[in-house]
Amino acid sequence: MRIGIAIPNTTPGTNGPLVLDWAKRAEERGFAFVSTIGRVPYPSYDSLTALAAVGGATSRIGLLTNAVLAPTYPDAVLAKITATVAQLSGDRLTLGLGVGSRESDYRASDRDFSDRGAVFDRQLEYLHRAWQGEAVEEGDFPDERRAVAPPGKPVPVLIGGHGKRAVRRTARWGAGWTGAGGGPRRAEPMVGEILDAWRRAGREGEPRLLGLAYFCADATYTDESDSYVRQYYAYAGDHADTIAEGVVRTPERIRGIVEEFAAIGMNELTFTPTVARLDEVDRLADLVL
Repeated sequence: MRIGIAIPNTTPGTNGPLVLDWAKRAEERGFAFVSTIGRVPYPSYDSLTALAAVGGATSRIGLLTNAVLAPTYPDAVLAKITATVAQLSGDRLTLGLGVGSRESDYRASDRDFSDRGAVFDRQLEYLHRAWQGEAVEEGDFPDERRAVAPPGKPVPVLIGGHGKRAVRRTARWGAGWTGAGGGPRRAEPMVGEILDAWRRAGREGEPRLLGLAYFCADATYTDESDSYVRQYYAYAGDHADTIAEGVVRTPERIRGIVEEFAAIGMNELTFTPTVARLDEVDRLADLVL
């Protein structure tokens, strides 16, 4: 099980120096990667911009978005930004990509919500061509085609979502799948479907299967942790209660969630903080690494 920790890019009380100190501490303590979550109409730090800064402040640790809503970006802009972060960080970037379910993200981005699935399918092909330096956009003259990024390695993609299209996209384009929130119980049926589709597609090796667990390793901050999670997921109605109740806050539950994800066949796990306090990195490392 590869274990990572998210930077607190959406958590109240975060500032720029804390994000960078958090990532450097995570690298020092041996986490496999740092990750992000994100929304558009929310006072948080942008995932890709934050990881660009983190990439410059660290040297080894992996960088993961979990997940960027790809259709909220124009194709060429997303290709250029992701290629830049990947290449300037020494190819440490993995993209968790999905379409999401919040119409507000699309309104804020001035993008269409209703056709986001079709847009995402087109983007996945576009990105893989653009990352290799292929000519994907019209140039300044008739019949001219231009690349939008310097040629480089394809960026590994983890596909988000819990439907049939997510299974299909993972088998075709993904290095694996990300379950985002919801815990092991919600992820388990998808793990089996992903593995079956992967093998039917003739993909080699095993897919990366990433779980997410919200955590607070210091009971002193339980109320603060609970308040943030319920506020962040207020749009989800009653489901916000389910997410808040699933936050792991004791040593037993923190260690136990690793075992639960491993038991259903997932091979990566990111712990996402619910309080922005640097010592959470050390507390978590002492428990799970």
